[in-house]
Amino acid sequence: MKRRINTSERKIQSAGRLQKPKDLNEHARQHKKSGIKLRSQWVWTWTKMGLLSVCVLSATVPFLLYLFSDYVDLSRPSDIGLNHTINIYLKPEEGVRVGVWYTVPEHRWKEAQGQNLEWYEKALGDGSPIFIYLHGNGGNRSAPHRIGIANVLSAVGYHVLVLDYREAGLSTDALYLYDWVKARSGNSLVCVWGHSLGSGVSTNTAVKLLEQGKQFDGIILEGAFLTGRLAPNQVFQHPFSWFYWKFPYIQFFLFNPLKNNIVEFPTEKNLQKIRTPIMILHAEDDHLVPFATAQEIYRIAKKAQNSDERVKLVPFKGSLGYLHNGLYKDPGLPNIIREFVQSLKA
Repeated sequence: MKRRINTSERKIQSAGRLQKPKDLNEHARQHKKSGIKLRSQWVWTWTKMGLLSVCVLSATVPFLLYLFSDYVDLSRPSDIGLNHTINIYLKPEEGVRVGVWYTVPEHRWKEAQGQNLEWYEKALGDGSPIFIYLHGNGGNRSAPHRIGIANVLSAVGYHVLVLDYREAGLSTDALYLYDWVKARSGNSLVCVWGHSLGSGVSTNTAVKLLEQGKQFDGIILEGAFLTGRLAPNQVFQHPFSWFYWKFPYIQFFLFNPLKNNIVEFPTEKNLQKIRTPIMILHAEDDHLVPFATAQEIYRIAKKAQNSDERVKLVPFKGSLGYLHNGLYKDPGLPNIIREFVQSLKA
């Protein structure tokens, strides 16, 4: 028996049938919105990942440059732009060989082409001032900021000898190099430039020279620390210490040339003994050695020498962004160095 459908039921069913397409359209619209939202989230996620990758890469590139600096052929300085430089090896002790780059003043670069060690040794006696550069811990003399200082000194008109460190005998090597230079340089000024760890080696060497009745003609301390002690397996004033702060585990993969030794750097005591003119260079934004350290070094040295003329502090504004290794970039640095050396001749 057929069921009769009244008018009101038809209206309800019709309403239901008419409503269904509307629900489908709404569902499609909602699905489309969800898809757009999902795609936006993915785009933002990949954007963040891309930005993070850029940040990591920008932090990693300097580290990789440091890491692979050990693979630079140090016997071929011309390969990295030092075309008036010779690589030499000195033997401060029996069975020990240390590497040195010797760069002549820039105005002699043409005549230096193809010359041998004998020519370079004679060149030391041309009357131009000579700098022994003692670099910081980690890596070797091919680090960009170390080459930068050598280039600045050469451009000013000075001879530069950049010494690499061995695991022991830091001051012994520096003393040997000083004697090697003095035996060939006549009456030329012989100064030392110590950066970071090299500042401690510089003051240690200066005191040892005093004990032998000798002395540097001038001392430049860049990014210097006051007093330090390098213990076994400790990274001290490493040029990439910020990497250790962010990634402390990385130290297990890096070569630390001094990790098996304990080396004392009593800079404060050394400064009280030294009577050589000193210039202290320090960036106000140095992230490894606070600028206050440079101010204290200046105070101690000035008091020891009782002179405003023989001890100078040259600050570099933090806005320049030089941090611990970037002073060589400063356009005013050549004149600062030149004025200091001129004062030694007065």
